[in-house]
Amino acid sequence: MSVFQYLIKDLEGKRKEGEIRAESLDLAVQKLTTGGQMVISLKETDDTLDFLGPFIDEIQLSIEKAKNRIPLSNLVFFTRQLATMFSAGLTLERAIQSLSVEEKHKKFKKILVTVGGNIRKGMNLSESLSRHPGVFNNLFVALTRAGEVSGNLNEILDQLASYLENLDDTRRKVKSAMNYPVFMVIFLGVMLSAMFLWIIPKFSDVYAQLGANLPTATKQLMKFSAWFSQNAGIMIFVFLVSMFVLWLVSKTQRGGFILDATKLKLPVFGSLINQSILNKFCKTFGILLAAGVPVLESTALLKKVVENKVYAKAIDDASDYIRDGYNISTALRRTEVFPSILLQLASTGEDTGELDDLLDRAADYYQKQVDALVERMTTLIEPLLILLVGAVIALMVVLTYLPVFHLGSALQSGL
Repeated sequence: MSVFQYLIKDLEGKRKEGEIRAESLDLAVQKLTTGGQMVISLKETDDTLDFLGPFIDEIQLSIEKAKNRIPLSNLVFFTRQLATMFSAGLTLERAIQSLSVEEKHKKFKKILVTVGGNIRKGMNLSESLSRHPGVFNNLFVALTRAGEVSGNLNEILDQLASYLENLDDTRRKVKSAMNYPVFMVIFLGVMLSAMFLWIIPKFSDVYAQLGANLPTATKQLMKFSAWFSQNAGIMIFVFLVSMFVLWLVSKTQRGGFILDATKLKLPVFGSLINQSILNKFCKTFGILLAAGVPVLESTALLKKVVENKVYAKAIDDASDYIRDGYNISTALRRTEVFPSILLQLASTGEDTGELDDLLDRAADYYQKQVDALVERMTTLIEPLLILLVGAVIALMVVLTYLPVFHLGSALQSGL
């Protein structure tokens, strides 16, 4: 029995997709049309290949990005300088050659030399950049291609540089909001590990020699310290393996969707991630439309730019609605993922013919939301984390030194 992937439209006009098992294509069509549904597409799939194909592509792209990791600031500087030099009348080959000579980052310098060599052989800029997906993503290549076709490459590159600067600024603010809590959690973990591995065992030896009757809480702490010392290596190994498995799961469609949905539901941080994604979505969509990139091609790029599978699926669903004849704002509304403010601005933009401009304004709004959240987090979370770390360490110290507070009775019981 074969597995078929289908896309149908029901009697209410709603699209549904999924998989069905049938012995032949004709039987699959019969099953799907029993209730009066209309079959839009139906194709036979292989579960293993369907799963492994995108999964392997995700792994390869991650490895490519890791191998050719270029700081975003270098990419911003290159794009801005390339736009300036090209608008000044220099050829792309000469401009890239000059930038490669001045580039300090060794990996990026090597890539620019290769790009310049390909242009010298007759390739256009977009094709040359597409050969380095770990550095120049799909959006970068698509906008470059749009600039080549429209003849305003210098303006597109300038817009792209501004977009990358905005992206770098947003990413830096989000990281700054998350770095401190992560650092404090790691610091707390290191401190507790040091206490369980070295400090508490020394107190255990002293108390054992004295033969003191220890409080129940201290006994439990000593037992946990002994267990932790014996199993620390196994715990580190399990943690590393779990992180690796979690990373692999995040590269699958279903696993990545669940993890990304969980991130969006996190208290405080989920809202920050959500606002950051919406900022990136609006800014990118506005630039693509202003550059003359077709809507469906733009949505295909947006799926990869948002870097969140929940929003990627919503954009994919919106693309299907647009393909069915819905306008952009209605298509986004039917996904039930995008907020009302964005939907209202998109609807107004379609009515006035200034969708790209209003999307840019929406991006500025979400940028301000990110700034406000970062400021609020730094003023509230930092003191709370300091109190938490202090309270945990103080509790460990009190439990460890509790018998010392009754040293006289401990020594007497020892005698």
